[in-house]
Amino acid sequence: MNTQTHTQAPENCSLTPVSVSPLRRFLDGLYNLCGGIAALFLLAILSIIVLQMIARWSGVQFPGSANYAGYCMAAASFFALAYTLNHDAHIRVTLFLSRLTGWPKRLADLWCLGVATFFSAYLSWFAVKNVFVSRMIHDISQGQDAMPLWVPQLPVAIGSTVFTLALVDHLIRTLRGADDTFTEQLPVIMED
Repeated sequence: MNTQTHTQAPENCSLTPVSVSPLRRFLDGLYNLCGGIAALFLLAILSIIVLQMIARWSGVQFPGSANYAGYCMAAASFFALAYTLNHDAHIRVTLFLSRLTGWPKRLADLWCLGVATFFSAYLSWFAVKNVFVSRMIHDISQGQDAMPLWVPQLPVAIGSTVFTLALVDHLIRTLRGADDTFTEQLPVIMED
């Protein structure tokens, strides 16, 4: 039994693609690139774990492997932030926002995005500053690998900065009325 449904566009509806600005294409491409980099860091974690197992079975030491896995986890987490926000996949508690409509909902959306942007910018500023300070004082990790700390701090700084950019992007789109950041894909059904 074929359960596929086919829909047809109304006769007066044009199927021409909507023109997208070069800035919008760049930002979406940047967010997707960051998502791809996060996926590569997840694959790096998998590789490190497999190499740890092989090293353990063969009696060979793999110094600093736990540190490298931690660095990759931090990089994957921060690079994934902007991609996740842009694809509406962040976990949000919308119990309060789902009850609002009209201008109070818009005001709450703007307030949430404003607060998130402020704290993200604050985090980004310190993450970037951390990289410069670690590089300046030649700080190294405490583990067996003795890696310069600015190397694992750099993906955190880049990821948090791109996340701040994504939040500013969503805030501006929400201010212009072109975006509703907190619209749920599957609305919560309230029980009486």
